[in-house]
Amino acid sequence: MAAPAAEEALDGVLRTVAVGALQLEAGGALPEVELAYETWGKLNADASNAVLIQHALTGDTHVAQGSGAEPGWWDPLVGPGKPVDTDKYFVVSANILGGCYGSTGPASPDPEGRPWGSRFPFVTIRDSVRAEARLADRLGIRRWHAVLGGSMGGARALEWAATYPDRVRHCVVVAIGAYSTAEQIALAQAQVLAIRQDPNYRDGDYYDGPQPEAGLGLARRIAHISYRSEAELGFRFGRRGQGAENPFEAADGAASRGRYQVESYLDHQAEKLVGRFDANSYVILTEALMSHDVGRGRGGVQRALSSATAEFFLAAVNSDRLYFPEQSEELAKALPGEVPVHMIDAKIGHDGFLTEIGQLGPELRRRVFP
Repeated sequence: MAAPAAEEALDGVLRTVAVGALQLEAGGALPEVELAYETWGKLNADASNAVLIQHALTGDTHVAQGSGAEPGWWDPLVGPGKPVDTDKYFVVSANILGGCYGSTGPASPDPEGRPWGSRFPFVTIRDSVRAEARLADRLGIRRWHAVLGGSMGGARALEWAATYPDRVRHCVVVAIGAYSTAEQIALAQAQVLAIRQDPNYRDGDYYDGPQPEAGLGLARRIAHISYRSEAELGFRFGRRGQGAENPFEAADGAASRGRYQVESYLDHQAEKLVGRFDANSYVILTEALMSHDVGRGRGGVQRALSSATAEFFLAAVNSDRLYFPEQSEELAKALPGEVPVHMIDAKIGHDGFLTEIGQLGPELRRRVFP
C-alpha cells in the first residue's frame, strides 16, 4: 500500500507501508515487508526537516502523544516547543522489522496466510535499517536531519550513519556502544532460552494454542534486573516483604513462602509485557540486538565509521549497568574528530535514557535541533 502524504497525516497515528521484498544479511529473504510507523509535524518543501526516532527493544512507534490521548515514551523530548520541536521538524518513528506493533514479524501472515512462527528468518539491526531506508524513500526523504535513539534504538541510529552516510546529517546515540559485548550477549541468551524452553513455545508455532507466557515473563524479569541499578532496587524495595506476605513463612512448603517486594515488582513487570508483546518477536529482536556490531564486515568499528559524515551526539547514563558509559566513551574514540559523551545523571540505571531524557534537551537544542 502506498504511504499517505506526510502533510495529511495526523500526528501520532499508526499506519503501514509496503517496502517490498528484502534479502537478509544472514541469508534468506522476506518476500514482502511492511513497516508500521507514526509521524508528527509536517515535511517541508525540500524534505530537509525530517527526523527519525528509533525505539528500544520492546518499545513501539508512539514517541510522542500527538493527536490522541495516549502519552508517548519520549514526550519530554518530542512535541510542539520541545527540543525536537514538531512545529519545526517532521518526526518519523518506525516499528522495527520483526516486531509486533504493525511491522512484518513472526506473527504476520506468510504468503499462504499462516503466521510465520518458527519459519521467520533471523534478522539483524542492519536488515531493519535497510527496510527503514525504503520507508524514507516512500516518504520522499532523501536525507534525515537527524536519526536518534536509545538502547537498541541507538544501535539502529548508529547503523544508519554507517550504512547510509550521505543520508544522515546528525546521529544521536544514547545508552549503547558500537557493539554488543560478551556479557550483553550472555544476558540476552538467558532471556531467549527462557522463552524457548517454555513448553508452550513449540519452536515458535504457538499461535493456535496457549502462549508461552511463563517463558516471556521470565525473560522480562532477567532483562528488567539489568535495566535498573542496584541502588534503585535497594532504595525502593530493600529486603521488605510484599504487603502482608512474609518471605519467612512457608507453611505448605518452600514454594508457598511470601514474596519480597522486589519479587512482586518483577512479577508486575513480567505481567505487563506478557499482556502486550509477542514472545517470538522478543526472541527475534533480542537476537538482532545480540548481532549489533557496527564494525562487522567493515574492517572494525573505527574503519566502519571513518566514512560517516554525520555529526555525532553521544550520551550515556552514569548508573547504567547494561550498557556501561565506558562503551560510549569507546565509541567516541572511534569516531572522527573530538566527540564528547554527554552524561545523563540518573540513579535508576539503564532506563534513565527513557525517564531522564529531558536532561539532554538544552544540549540537543544547541547542537542538533537549533
